[in-house]
Amino acid sequence: MKSKLLRTITIIALLAVSAGMNAQRRNSRYVEYIEKYSELAVEQMKEHKIPASITLAQGLLESGAGMSTLAKKSNNHFGIKCGSNWRGRTVRHDDDRRNECFRAYSHPRASYEDHSVFLTRGARYAFLFKLDITDYRGWARGLKKAGYATDPSYANRLITIIEDYDLYKYDRKSTRPSGSRRKESAPSLLPHQVYIANGIAYVTARSGDTFKDLGKEFDISWRKLVKYNDLQKDYTLMQGDIIYLKAKKKKASKPYTVYVVKDGDSMHGISQKYAIRLKNLYKMNRKDGDYVPEVGDRLRLR
Repeated sequence: MKSKLLRTITIIALLAVSAGMNAQRRNSRYVEYIEKYSELAVEQMKEHKIPASITLAQGLLESGAGMSTLAKKSNNHFGIKCGSNWRGRTVRHDDDRRNECFRAYSHPRASYEDHSVFLTRGARYAFLFKLDITDYRGWARGLKKAGYATDPSYANRLITIIEDYDLYKYDRKSTRPSGSRRKESAPSLLPHQVYIANGIAYVTARSGDTFKDLGKEFDISWRKLVKYNDLQKDYTLMQGDIIYLKAKKKKASKPYTVYVVKDGDSMHGISQKYAIRLKNLYKMNRKDGDYVPEVGDRLRLR
């Protein structure tokens, strides 16, 4: 009995020492930053479906736990550069090149909100939102793959921060605290949800949308949007139209090999549904531009 008690005491002591060593290994500035901004990161997660662990880890890494010049002087916690669509305050800072343009904010909250919008509106990040909210490893690797940072070890650095500081626990906070403030926006001002078809990002048009509006939102030439979608520049967008943000592919993805034409189908509509370039859809099926699909026709998709 005495021997068993001694073993128990020894195990508890070892665990205490291990916990103490882990606490000593943690950077106090990182801990302070997490305590200060974790609630804001969780709020953004509930609003925009970006893991709070990822937001915090990026904030820690990009801002040096809030101690970088960009963070202290311009409240830019995520190293987001100006871009052609930015109309807010700017600041110059050396990064990959000298004297580059970065966004400046009045408050860190604005930086966190802009970071969320930057990811949700960026077509190249659309695939990330198909991942589980708790898949921080997938998000970290996906951000690197999408080109968020040039550092080849960027994903591993994010994962290390998340695991060393137990940031993954914030991803499990799935309910909004009572009394918390939610930012409301007019429906027309909300960013378009980005979807994926055949590996290509797309949005669905709303009433009143124009190619120029979508081009500004996603930082893409409106003329390119017209071309990507096999349309004419004078085409008026209709609610529900599928609009691809990159060039469509030459054939459909593997599960889709043949399509049986239904009532109301058009070659353009089929090409949009499966993200196939219209000229390739005609070519695969040995049809010319005068062909009008009839109900029951079988068309190759790949």
